[in-house]
Amino acid sequence: MYLGHFDQPAGIALWRQVADELERAIAAGTYRAKLPGENDIAELLGVNRHTVRRALAALTERGLVRAERGSGTYVEARRIAYPIASRTRFSEIIGTCGREAGGRLIASATEPASADIAKRLGIKPGTKVVRLELLRHADRVPICVATSWLPSDRFPDADRVYAVKRSMTPTLKHFGVTDYRRARTSIVAALADAADAMRLELSRGSPVLMVDSIDVDLRDRPVLTTRTRFAAERVEFVVET
Repeated sequence: MYLGHFDQPAGIALWRQVADELERAIAAGTYRAKLPGENDIAELLGVNRHTVRRALAALTERGLVRAERGSGTYVEARRIAYPIASRTRFSEIIGTCGREAGGRLIASATEPASADIAKRLGIKPGTKVVRLELLRHADRVPICVATSWLPSDRFPDADRVYAVKRSMTPTLKHFGVTDYRRARTSIVAALADAADAMRLELSRGSPVLMVDSIDVDLRDRPVLTTRTRFAAERVEFVVET
């Protein structure tokens, strides 16, 4: 992004130059989720705050950004068409959209399965499970936060393997699961709590789409169950039949 003062060509308003510069920065990927504050932009570009405010209003009219009172100005990313089908793979879906998928492990633990998680996995309550907290991106824009549980006896050190593989499919393959399918999916609307809002770069209370799922191997044995929170403004679910 240009960091100096503008030389204002005749007939082109300064606010329009700022708007065009910010649009180029967004297109180049400099800003993928949230823009700096008005004062920061003004200082970077050597203009006053009122000029920046008029430029941001123009970008809002163009549908490129949106302002949230008390939170800031966010980039309006185009929604990803996200199929919900028997084979649902985050990396494949994002790649098909022409975007670069990414994911990382942000926390993990080995713990006793609650009654709900045990029922989903077909194990006894209290049986040890590995819990993975994952953050997934498309072109470095956070798309979802996911919590996955896997039976510990079948997938020991799943957290260590995922930290290296950064994807669930190769992680399961490491343990001999060559293929798996979605057996059950449920979707509800919810509001982002403080932790998810921070990770997804959303304002607290923004809408998220919560997806609970169970995946099974080729012998129909549950291999993992996941609760995923998608940033509602960044995905469009497509239910395939």
